[in-house]
Amino acid sequence: MFRFLGRLAAGGDFAKLTDEVGMSFRSPVSDVEFVLSAVAGYDDIVRTERFADAGFDTVAAVLGEAGKLCDDVLAPLHRASDLHPAHLENGVVHVTPGFETAYEAFCDGGWIGLAASETHGGMGLPETVQFAVNEFLSGACLSFQLLPLLSQGQIEALEVHASDEIKALYLPKLLTGEWSGTMNLTEPQAGSDVGGLRSKAVPNGDGTFAISGQKIFISWGDHELAENICHLVLARLPDAATGTRGISLFMVPKFLPNPDGTLGARNSLNVVSLEHKLGIHGSPTAVMNYDGATGWLVGPENSGMAAMFTMMNAARLAVGFQGIGVAEAAYQKAVAFASERKQGPVGGTGAIIEFEDVRRMLMGMKAEIFAARAVCYACAVALDMEKATNDAAWVARAAFLTPIAKAFGSDVGVSVADAGVQVHGGMGYVEETGVAQFLRDARITPIYEGTNGIQAMDLVGRKLSDGGEAAFRLLDEVEVNAEAARKVMPDLGEPVWSAAETLRETTEWLVSQDQSARNAVAVPFLRAFARVLGADAHLKAALVEDGKGPRAGLARFYIDRLLPEHDGLCAQVRVGDKGLYDLSVDDLLA
Repeated sequence: MFRFLGRLAAGGDFAKLTDEVGMSFRSPVSDVEFVLSAVAGYDDIVRTERFADAGFDTVAAVLGEAGKLCDDVLAPLHRASDLHPAHLENGVVHVTPGFETAYEAFCDGGWIGLAASETHGGMGLPETVQFAVNEFLSGACLSFQLLPLLSQGQIEALEVHASDEIKALYLPKLLTGEWSGTMNLTEPQAGSDVGGLRSKAVPNGDGTFAISGQKIFISWGDHELAENICHLVLARLPDAATGTRGISLFMVPKFLPNPDGTLGARNSLNVVSLEHKLGIHGSPTAVMNYDGATGWLVGPENSGMAAMFTMMNAARLAVGFQGIGVAEAAYQKAVAFASERKQGPVGGTGAIIEFEDVRRMLMGMKAEIFAARAVCYACAVALDMEKATNDAAWVARAAFLTPIAKAFGSDVGVSVADAGVQVHGGMGYVEETGVAQFLRDARITPIYEGTNGIQAMDLVGRKLSDGGEAAFRLLDEVEVNAEAARKVMPDLGEPVWSAAETLRETTEWLVSQDQSARNAVAVPFLRAFARVLGADAHLKAALVEDGKGPRAGLARFYIDRLLPEHDGLCAQVRVGDKGLYDLSVDDLLA
C-alpha cells in the first residue's frame, strides 16, 4: 500500500539543520490506536460495506509508517521552520531549507491521497485515518502540515463538486503532490463575513472566466515545492446577488494546464507579499492578487459557499487535530525537561517532576490532550459514518461535534503549549530553547477556519435548530456509560452522570432562548459540552482497566479536577445576554 521508502537525503544543509534543532518528537501511535479502538468507536466504521477492508491491522500499519515519517523526516524541521522562515524574494517564495526533501518523501509515500477516492489514484481509506496522520504531522512540524492539508481539502471539494473534466485534469496531479491546492476566501474588507467579498468573475465567452481581486491570509499561496499551485477562489459573477448567495467558486491555477496535464502559460496572478506572523513561520501566508486571471467554474453558479464548505468543514476538524498535535509535542518536551531538571530539595529523583505543582501541570496537560483527542476522533468517526451510511443520525452527530472538536482541540493546543512554557520556567521564555514556538505556532488555531467564537455561535444556532435533539442523544450516551461505570468505580461514574444531567438541563434552557441570548453564552456552552464529553472519554478509558491503572488514574485527575469547571460554565450560560451591553461603547473606550 505504501510507497514511502525513506528517501531522506543524508548530508548537506538538511543534515546540518537536523543536528541544529535536535527535535525528539515521537508520534503517539499507541495512544491514537487506543482512542480509536476503545473510545471513539472506530469499529463502527469497519462494519460498514464502504470501509470493510480498513480494519485495525490496516490502521496499525498506516500509523506505524506515518509515525516513522513524522519522527525521522519532519520533526527535525520543526525548529528550522521557525528559524528559517519562508520569504519572498524577487517575486519567488522560498521555503524552509529541508522542506523540499521532506515534501518529496511525503509525496513518494502516497500520503496525500489516503482518504481520496481510488478513481483518480487515492487509497480510499476512512478520513479518520487521514486525520490521525495529520495529527502526527502537526506535532512534528505544523508549518509543513498545512501544505498537504490544503491539497487534501481541495481534493475533497473537487471530488464532490467539480465537473468530470476538472476532476480528470486536476485530481491525479493533486494526489501525487505534483500540484498543490489552496483556499482563497478572505479579503481585506471581508474576514469572517465572507459575504462581503468583492472579487469579480467575468465570463470570457469560451467557458472560462476572468478573475480579478485580492485575497489575504492564503496559506501556502505560493512556493517552490510543487510544479503548479491550484487556487480555489471565491468571486462574484456580474449581477450576482449580494451576500453569500451571490458567490461562485473557481479553479484558478498558477500555470494554465494543457489538456494532457502539461503546463502552459503563466496565469495573471501573483504574490503581493507574505505576512510576518506570530508563529508558523515556515508556512508562507500570502497576499494574492488576481488580475483577469483565467479560472474555471467549480459547481453551479452562485453556489460557491456550498462547495467551499465541503473543504472548510474537514479543515475545521483538522485544525482541532493541529492543536492536539502541537499540544502533544509541547507535553513531550515539558515532561522530558521536568524529569531531568534538578531544582531545590525535592524527593525521588531530585528532579522538578517531583514537585506537586509541576506534577499538577503535567497531569493536566496529559489529561487535556487525551480528552480533546478523543472528542476529535469521535467527530472523525461520525464524518466517516455519515459518508458510509448517509444516516440522518450520523449526519447530525458529525455536524454537532465539528465545532466542539475544532474549538476544544485548538484551545487545548494553546493551553498545553502555555503550560509547557511554565514547566520550563525562565528557560521557557528564552527563544533558544524552542519551547515558546509551540505556543506561537498553536495560537493561530483558535482563529483560522472560523474563530472559536464563531464555532460556538454555530453550535448554539444551527446545531441546536433541531431543538437539541443531537445534543440530547450524545448526553444519553454519556449517561449510559456513566451508569455502567457506577457499578465498577462509583467515584468516577457518579460525577460524570451528574455533570451530564446538569448540561442537559442547561441545554433545555438554552434552546428556549432567543438567538441573542444564545450567542452571548455560546463559548461557555461549548466549553461545558467539551468538558463533559472529555470526562466521558476518560471514563471509557478507565473502564478498560476496571478502574485500576494509569488510564484510570488520569481519568480520576480529569474528573476530580477539571470536570467541575462545567458547573461554573453552565452557570454562565444561564445568565444569557443579561448585562452584556450595560456598558456603552464610550464606556468601553474610556
